[in-house]
Amino acid sequence: MIELERKSVVRGLASFALAAAATAQERIGPQERPPSAGPLPIDLDAPVSRWDDGLPLGNGVLGALVWGGENVLRVSLDRADLWDERLPAALLEEGWTYETIRKLVAANDAKTLHERFDVPYDTVAYPTKLPVGRGEKQLAKRIRLDPSRAEVIAGYGISRARVCVLAKLPLILVRVDSESPKVSIVPPAGVAKLGYEPAAAGEDADAKWYVQKAAEGVSYAVVCAHYVDPKGVTFAISVGKATGGADPLPAARAATELDPSVTYDQITQAFHHSWWAERWRTSWVKLPDPKLQAQYDLARYLYAAGSRVDQLGLGGAPLALQGLWTADEGGLPPWKGDYHNDLNTQTTYLAYPPMGFFEQGECFLRYLEQLQGTFRAFAKSFYGVEGLVVPGVMTLGGRATGGWAQYSLSPTNTLWLVQSFDDYWRYTGDREFLEKRAYPWCAAAGEALSALLAPAENGKLRLALSSSPEIFDNSMKAWLPPNSNYDQALLRYGFSALLRMAAAVGNEAATARWAGVLDKLEPLDVDAGTGSLTFARGVPYTESHRHFSHAMAIHPLGLVDVEGSEADRKLVAATLERIEAGGTDWWTGYSFSWFACMQARAGRGEKALSYLEKYLAFTGRNGFHLNGDQSGRGLSKFTYRPFTLEGNMLAAQAVHEMLLQSWGGVVRVFPATSARWGDVQFKDLRAEGGWKVSARRELGSTQWVSVVSPRGGALVLRNPFGAGAAKWSVPDVERRGDDYVVTLPPGALLEGWPRTEER
Repeated sequence: MIELERKSVVRGLASFALAAAATAQERIGPQERPPSAGPLPIDLDAPVSRWDDGLPLGNGVLGALVWGGENVLRVSLDRADLWDERLPAALLEEGWTYETIRKLVAANDAKTLHERFDVPYDTVAYPTKLPVGRGEKQLAKRIRLDPSRAEVIAGYGISRARVCVLAKLPLILVRVDSESPKVSIVPPAGVAKLGYEPAAAGEDADAKWYVQKAAEGVSYAVVCAHYVDPKGVTFAISVGKATGGADPLPAARAATELDPSVTYDQITQAFHHSWWAERWRTSWVKLPDPKLQAQYDLARYLYAAGSRVDQLGLGGAPLALQGLWTADEGGLPPWKGDYHNDLNTQTTYLAYPPMGFFEQGECFLRYLEQLQGTFRAFAKSFYGVEGLVVPGVMTLGGRATGGWAQYSLSPTNTLWLVQSFDDYWRYTGDREFLEKRAYPWCAAAGEALSALLAPAENGKLRLALSSSPEIFDNSMKAWLPPNSNYDQALLRYGFSALLRMAAAVGNEAATARWAGVLDKLEPLDVDAGTGSLTFARGVPYTESHRHFSHAMAIHPLGLVDVEGSEADRKLVAATLERIEAGGTDWWTGYSFSWFACMQARAGRGEKALSYLEKYLAFTGRNGFHLNGDQSGRGLSKFTYRPFTLEGNMLAAQAVHEMLLQSWGGVVRVFPATSARWGDVQFKDLRAEGGWKVSARRELGSTQWVSVVSPRGGALVLRNPFGAGAAKWSVPDVERRGDDYVVTLPPGALLEGWPRTEER
C-alpha cells in the first residue's frame, strides 16, 4: 500500500536532475500504447540543450520538462499556482483608472500614459509566476516521450531512467535502473530578481530538500526522497507550499513517504496509466501527414497534462502562457508567465470542445467563475461600473498587471471569454450549466460592457476608447476611432450570445434588454476600396500584422461566413485576400495556425493546409510553439523563440475546421479537407449540440459517417457524399436541399454510406 498524506502536498515549483555513469548507448524500444487512439512517441537524441525543447509531463498541478545533453539529464519542475502576487506601487496609486486613461488619451499625453500604465509591467519583476532551479549529473544519451503513457524514458548505457508526473497523485516519480541514490536539487537563481533570500538546503540519509521563502509570507519546500532496491532506485519528489509564515517542509516531506515494497511499475499502474488510456480513447484523428499528426496529438496531450479539474485536492490552475512548463533559464518566465486575455487564454482553450476534453475546459471556466468577485471589484474600482470585467493581462489571482494599456485594459476582452462559456454550452447542451453558471457570469459581463457604451452623434452605441490588439503596439496611434472592428465584433458577438442564452433560460426581460443593446450597435466597418474588414473607421488593413483582431468576425466568432449573403461571402473573400496581400513578414507562429483556421472556415482546404504546414516552421524539436520562425526560410522577420501555447492549440483547431464544422446549426463533415488528404479519418469528435461524429475518407471521397446522439434531437447534416445517393442505418432520414435531416432519440446511432450496388 502507498501511504500519501494528500492534503499535505501543496503547490510549489521545483527543478531537479539526476544522473549516472554511462558505458554504452541504449536504443529505447517501442512502448505499449492504446490501439488507434494513442500517439507515437517523440524521440530526441542528445543533446537537448534548451529547456523549451524538453519533453513535457504534467498532471494539472505539477509539471516537468525532461531535457539534457552531453550525457546530462535535467528534469525541470513547475507548479501551476505558485506566484508572487505583489503589485507595483504605481498600480495601487489613486487615479489608476480607466477614466485617467481617457483623460491622458484626450490630452495626447503619451509620456504620462506610458509611465503609469506600461512602465511598471516592464520594469518591476513582480507579479510573476515563479521559477525554481535545476540539478544535473551525467546520464542521458537519448530521451523519449511516450504521450500515451505520459512517461519519459531516458536511455543511458545499459540502463534507463523513467520519469512521470502521476496523474492521480501530486507526486513526481523517477525510476533509475542500476543506479546509486545520488541526486542534486538546486534552488533557482532567478528569484533573486524578486528580492528573495537564498533558499535553505538540507539533507539526511533518505532525502534532500530546500525551503525557499517568497513574498508576503509565502514559502515553498522541494523534497526529493529515494528508495533503493536490488534493481535500482526510485526518487519521489514533492513540493509543499505554506502561507502566513508557516513552514512548508513537514508536509512536503511526509508526502514523499512511500511504502518501499511498492514498485514504480505498481504505482504507475494504479495511479497513472489507466487515467491516460482513458483520455486517449475520448477521440482521435488519423492524418496522412505524420508531422501534422504529431502536432495535433501534442495539443491533445498538453490539454490533458496541463489543464484539469482539481483531482488532487490542491486546486491547480488553467493553462497560462507557458502552462505548467515555465522557463528554466536562470531568470523569470517570458511575459511573467501570466494570463493574457487579449488572445492567449481564449485561443489556448479553443480546440478542446471538438476533442471532447470537457474536463480540460471546465478547469478554465471554474477558474473564471471563482474569480467573479475579483472581476466585479475590478469593474467597479477601475471602470466605475457594475458587473464584471476581466483584466486583459492578469495574475493567477485575477489582478490587473498593466502593460500596453490599449490591450491589457481593454474591457471587450471579457466578451471573448463569454465565447468560452458559450462554446461549452453549445457543445455539451448542458442546460444546468447554462442556467446556473454560464448565463449568470456572462450576464454580469454584459452588464458592465453595456454600461461602458454611450450613444454617438448617430445614436449608435460606442466605447469611449477603442483599440485592436496589437496593431501599432503601444503608440498613441494604437488608440483607434471607436469602435474598432475588434471591439465591434466582440460586442456584436457578446450581446448576441447573451440574447440566445437569455431566450434559452426563458428570461424575457433580459432577452429584450440584450436585443435592445444589439440593435444599437453599428455594423462592422468595411473598406470601400478593397471591400475588406478594416482595423477601424479610416484605418484600413495595410500592413503585415501578427494579430488578426480586425477579422475576428470571420473566426473564431463566426459573425460572417461564406454561407451567408452574397455581401458576406464577398467580405470574407476580400478580407482573407487582403491579409495575404499584406504578407507574413510580421506574423508570429500563431498567426499561421490561426489563418489556417480562417481559411478552413471559408472552405479553402488547400490554403488551410498550406498555412498549417508553414506553422511547423515556428515549432521546436518537441513541438512547442516558439513564436518566431525557427526554419531560416524567411517566413517571418520574428525569429525569437519565446514559448507560448496558443499556437499549438490553434493548429489543432485548424485540423478540426478542416475535418468537422458545426456552426449555424449544421454539421459538416470534411468541409475543407485538402485533396492531399485523400485518406483521413476521425473518431468521436464533438459537434455543437453534443453530437459525437466519426467519419472516414478514402481516395478523396467520404466512405462512412457515424453520428451518436447522447442527448437526442434534430440533426442537420450537410450532405457528405457528393452527388450520389446515400444509405442510412435508420429510417426517416430526409433530404432537404444540401442537407440530410433526422430526429434521433437519446443514445441513438446514425450511420451513413454512399449508396452503391454492393450496399
